[in-house]
Amino acid sequence: MRETEGVTRVGVTVTFLRMTERLPGPHPEIPAQAEVRHLRAPDNDHYRALQTKVGHPYLWWLRRVMPDAELAAVLRNPQIAVHVLYLDGEEAGFYELDATSWPFINLNYFGLMPHAVGRGLGAAFLQHAIDNAWSGPIRGMTVNTCTADHPRALPAYERAGFRRSRAIKEVWSIPHHLGFAIPDHLKV
Repeated sequence: MRETEGVTRVGVTVTFLRMTERLPGPHPEIPAQAEVRHLRAPDNDHYRALQTKVGHPYLWWLRRVMPDAELAAVLRNPQIAVHVLYLDGEEAGFYELDATSWPFINLNYFGLMPHAVGRGLGAAFLQHAIDNAWSGPIRGMTVNTCTADHPRALPAYERAGFRRSRAIKEVWSIPHHLGFAIPDHLKV
């Protein structure tokens, strides 16, 4: 971020969640018209486009301002796995699993693109991420969400088996050039 660039200060509450065992099934499944593909070492532009399409309404900004070399190193890390949801052949969402704190897997990012929200895909896509993380020998899974995220995010994580471990207040300085429409109730 350029030091002379304008920012908006945003106050959020971040809730951290943990899952130490999977809920018994049955679980929702990805519908026939959808599929999930592992996107191996995506390039910065494609990844940032996913971040923008999914996270723009929810102020996802950190990876969008990360220096190119740093982001490329993250995306090449074999412990980071990006999975893209396709609906009728079009990108519809993505999630990112992070095994750098193994034996726990963190769900770094999870979301649907606006055209896929409200179509009954969220629970099945989240379950896909959970099943993927638990496909190996792990002790648990973590995720966090915040008050800038979709209002159904926290209840969805809890329905899937995550339990709250703590919540903290943070203040972010979000660069104006990202073009967010920041809700007044989040401005500090």
